[in-house]
Amino acid sequence: MVYSYQINGLIVQTGDLICTTDGGDVDIKGQFWRLIGKLIPGEVDHIVIFVGPGGRCVEAGARGKVITFEVMNDQWNAEKMILQRGLFSDIFYGVAYPLKGRDLDLEKSMAIRESVASYCLEQARLEKSYNINFLNSDTEDAFYCSQLAYKSYLKNGLDLNTGQGIPKIPGTESIISYSLRKYGQVVFM
Repeated sequence: MVYSYQINGLIVQTGDLICTTDGGDVDIKGQFWRLIGKLIPGEVDHIVIFVGPGGRCVEAGARGKVITFEVMNDQWNAEKMILQRGLFSDIFYGVAYPLKGRDLDLEKSMAIRESVASYCLEQARLEKSYNINFLNSDTEDAFYCSQLAYKSYLKNGLDLNTGQGIPKIPGTESIISYSLRKYGQVVFM
């Protein structure tokens, strides 16, 4: 089933990507994630996949595994979600719509959205660990945030990896880099 929800005034549907940027957390865990964010090119540091119903999302992140959590009351409030996510320093940046502009009919679009949600929810059910090796994006034993989104769409024949912003250093070509400009318009709050 494909669900719709509103976050900070923007409509998301199953499979859309919530984009966040690091905030001002001062604890040691926050310092670690802010450092990771500095290594990632661009303004977006983290990707969350909206699956629904309600505000249910899937992410690979601070808990050290793939999890589900709820965005409550139509507002991204990291502090209120800390018990679910273990992270309270990220700030809502916008929403990326990976299927926008791909000339897909409604039936195909709905099937992709359902498949993306199913794949992500299965990784959370299995409690797949966080992939700290960004150079190993081929694995499905562990995931980092953009790798999870990438793999879920790749299963449907859509390659979200643009490689943009990744330094041309041998071995880095497998790092998943999601270009918000090329795939899926990002709407800002």
